[in-house]
Amino acid sequence: MKISISAETCIKCGKCVKVCPIYVFTQESKAVPVVANPGMCIKCGQCVSVCPTSSVSHELFPSEKVHSIDYSMLPTADSMMLLLKSRRSNRALKKTPVPNELLDKIIEAANVAPTASNSQQVNYTLITDQVKLKEITEFTLSSFESKLKFLDNKIAKYLLGKTSPKLLRYIPLVKEMRRQFSEGNDLILRNAPVLLLIHSPKSNQYKEVDCNLAYQNGSLMAQALGVSQIYGGFVLNAVRGNSKGFAKIINTEEVVCAVMALGMPQFSYPNYVDRKDANVGRL
Repeated sequence: MKISISAETCIKCGKCVKVCPIYVFTQESKAVPVVANPGMCIKCGQCVSVCPTSSVSHELFPSEKVHSIDYSMLPTADSMMLLLKSRRSNRALKKTPVPNELLDKIIEAANVAPTASNSQQVNYTLITDQVKLKEITEFTLSSFESKLKFLDNKIAKYLLGKTSPKLLRYIPLVKEMRRQFSEGNDLILRNAPVLLLIHSPKSNQYKEVDCNLAYQNGSLMAQALGVSQIYGGFVLNAVRGNSKGFAKIINTEEVVCAVMALGMPQFSYPNYVDRKDANVGRL
């Protein structure tokens, strides 16, 4: 890894040393920092981003990949909080497609989310083909039906009522979803014209966390753009039960860890409601 510091422009502030997570740099008192361990670099760009005089040169971050921050453009704390509180899973969608430029922004936002050790192993599959979307809904419904068919009898229902009563509600729910789907109403994807799958290689130890951090970024960007986003929990549950079957549908061997259905809303919400107060322990 080629990393260097210009002695001519360096002001010896030591910020690059302080922000590096794995001690690539060392610095003697009032001296130009030394690139002591370039092979340990995790390619996060912290050193380049923090340098006030652009004295740090990194082969992965040439000048065209380094951008100044205009802090006056950042949302205020109040506007950020309003965005967070106004985000809802609006399931009333138009039949119109989501513009590509909006989808690009959503994915861009997802892709700048932090990842463990800056591994950046989060990838995306965008599905707009209606036949493929119906295939995913069918896959999901069939998965739930196969699981629940053994529970749809008096004895099983009695036992579930004693041990896992919440499971009982899924039996009539899945039946209703199947009926609605046969009539052209998709209660799994909510007739969304777009499905965004967020996935990562099996070898990524932190794939679940990485993908869901990406999801949250993408979801908030969608909210800012006026695009409805719905967490695909049913799909994700089916995928976990039959990942090989789902891999054949989407043509990837990576692990799908987050699913986002996207569409243009029929209307916006004029209000938001408070959630229960945060339960905070202090030590």
